[in-house]
Amino acid sequence: MWWKWFPWRFLVRDAARRQGFLDPVKILSQLQNFAQPSEVLVPTELLRSGVVLHARGLMNSLAIQHNLDWIWPYWVECQYDPQNEAFIPRAFSLTQINLTHRNWTALGVPNGTAFPLVDPRGLVTPYYDSWSIDVWIIPQEGEPLIPSLSPNVSQKMVMDDNLCVITESSFDPLKLQLKAQVIGSAQAPLCQVRITGSASVKARLVVSLRPYNPEGVSFINSITLLEDSLGWQVNRGDFVYFDKPPDQCVFSDYHRGDVYNRLSSPASAEENEKEVSCKVGMASSAAVYTLEAGQSKEVTITVPLTKNKIEKESYGDYQKTAQLAWKESLQGACSLQIPDEHFQFLYEAAIHTMVLHSPREVYPGPYIYRRFWFRDAAFILHALLCAGLKERVRRALDCFRSRQTAQGYFLSQEGEWDSNGEALWIMRQYCEMTGNVPPKEWKESIHKAGKWICRKRLSNNLLSPHAGLLPSGFSAEHLGPNDFYYWDDFWAVAGLKAAAFLCAACKDNDEAIYFEKESRALLESINQSLNKVDERLKRLAIPASPYRRLDTGAIGSLVASYPLRVFEQNDPRILDTADFLMKNCLVHGGFFHDMTHSGINPYLTLHLAQVLLRAGDPRYFGLMTAVAKLASPTGQWPESVHPRTGGGCMGDGQHVWAAAEWALIIRNCFVREENERLILCSGIPQVWLGKKQMISFGPAPTSFGDIQISLKPQGQNVLVQWRGQWLAKEPPIDIQLPGFASVRISPATNSFELKAEIDK
Repeated sequence: MWWKWFPWRFLVRDAARRQGFLDPVKILSQLQNFAQPSEVLVPTELLRSGVVLHARGLMNSLAIQHNLDWIWPYWVECQYDPQNEAFIPRAFSLTQINLTHRNWTALGVPNGTAFPLVDPRGLVTPYYDSWSIDVWIIPQEGEPLIPSLSPNVSQKMVMDDNLCVITESSFDPLKLQLKAQVIGSAQAPLCQVRITGSASVKARLVVSLRPYNPEGVSFINSITLLEDSLGWQVNRGDFVYFDKPPDQCVFSDYHRGDVYNRLSSPASAEENEKEVSCKVGMASSAAVYTLEAGQSKEVTITVPLTKNKIEKESYGDYQKTAQLAWKESLQGACSLQIPDEHFQFLYEAAIHTMVLHSPREVYPGPYIYRRFWFRDAAFILHALLCAGLKERVRRALDCFRSRQTAQGYFLSQEGEWDSNGEALWIMRQYCEMTGNVPPKEWKESIHKAGKWICRKRLSNNLLSPHAGLLPSGFSAEHLGPNDFYYWDDFWAVAGLKAAAFLCAACKDNDEAIYFEKESRALLESINQSLNKVDERLKRLAIPASPYRRLDTGAIGSLVASYPLRVFEQNDPRILDTADFLMKNCLVHGGFFHDMTHSGINPYLTLHLAQVLLRAGDPRYFGLMTAVAKLASPTGQWPESVHPRTGGGCMGDGQHVWAAAEWALIIRNCFVREENERLILCSGIPQVWLGKKQMISFGPAPTSFGDIQISLKPQGQNVLVQWRGQWLAKEPPIDIQLPGFASVRISPATNSFELKAEIDK
């Protein structure tokens, strides 16, 4: 292996010095000092994602800032406007990326893998990381209606039969509506945009092909008008179809500028171009339709999302196919009825979002995070399971084994030592909540995964706070640089407990005893480590690692309470951690994460809310309310929210983990497991009861079976009713409705009327 002894460092250092650069070897060695020594530095997957992101950002910096006379996506128009609160000075920044309005909504059909995106102003990106379609109205006289420049834009998501994003914009006397959806089957989907434009003056309705998407530049090298003028061929492979021929079609390339500017040129009307090519990759085109004064015009744009043959005459059948797919996929989903329309809408949107992004494996996002992580999968699958979509969970779990190494490591990203715990835990949740014995094909995988955790632990004989814990790793990227993260250890404890449960269910009693013993041993090592941290910090709160001070990374340590229940609900260490975060880390009522995210994080805010809910702390509802306010008009959350713009500032613009957390906390408000009991109604707020309307949830899967719950306000009292389909015997049940005394229910009881407390 000659490359191992070859003097790479000397050559790199010498080359850098010759060109006047800092010594990269020295810099990298210094950077490593900020983290604990680890077998993995930065996961390759994250490096790859970062390179792609900033490569795009470099292209943006070259394309945008000296072409500001183009029509750009909404985020660009905001971020480059010095009068806008989203403005970011560019200075010598090499890359310019969307940091202020990372919001989009995915469309699709269940079990499909095509997710067209709609941005906050109706810009439609049909393919993954592709060019986009934008629509404008340009009057003969006066200012045009450009949605990305207009303040009068509204957007909503309709979920009646299919997912449909409706974007409406207006600028007197102009009005524009876009209805975007995906029709057809998972195998042959079509992205369809129905456009309605109207004007009280003579104007032009313009459908434009744009060389960008919500992340920035996306190349268009060629556009050809189809022979019947009923569409374009883009980059010699993709097709865009119009339901009616335009009155005019205009083309442009980079050197001639944006096609928008050519629409005002008389010369453009005289040209009879049928195609355009652009080496730069910034070709654009506009299909122009005449709008007579006082009239409206409807145009439908259709983009096939696969190479499969389509029949234009069968669009009605395609619509029915999509509707049927959604109906079938949502069958059995846990229903919610509450007197809060916004919370209700967010719950239904969350269910649709999770179904859409779980074609087989689960994706935490349709764009930036369109890949698999065990961490995100554990939460998303748990939410799908709690929502009653058990079969969808099962088929995703069946994919886990393909990602397990021969040594037993569940690998989605190197250096993440939480993955085995997460995989085993969600496998247990599935078996426990369905009453199913682990399938035979899971058995070896479970054994290998549990033993991998045991082997991975460090020696207990170390004279250090990390003795007996898992090694330093990258863990969840939001916690910080490589360290001995308690997050990993708590997941490992839960994973070993899950392995013991699953082995016992398979009658592997020796293995069950072994894994249970190992889980207790690891928990003891954690407790010993926490005792040393207590001595160092002079308080009980749990930092991210044994060597960290208290910071926002402590949010990861709450996993010991939610969702793992490794610690009791009122464990003083958990409560002190939650108290620290509540007092020091909230912005606009939500959890502001300083590390990586540098924004208000919806799903981590809900983690904190879940811990408070479990502890009976009423502050949970304020956090839920804050997260609800952070949602986009289409009921989605980006991974992290800019505290000033309210738009996404990091990660995917539609984060499925956030949707999962919303569904889970709604479920836990109605029913949750605690110490082999069911707790009912502990999160139902008084404001809902004050509406004097029926409240219901279910049938909701639990560890004991499915349960249907309803609450009927009766004057100052509340009648709580439930109906269970238990897997075995009826579990003990407590009702802990806020504002009422806690009640322990007698067996074989299906209702109880709670009496209002005098001093409530």
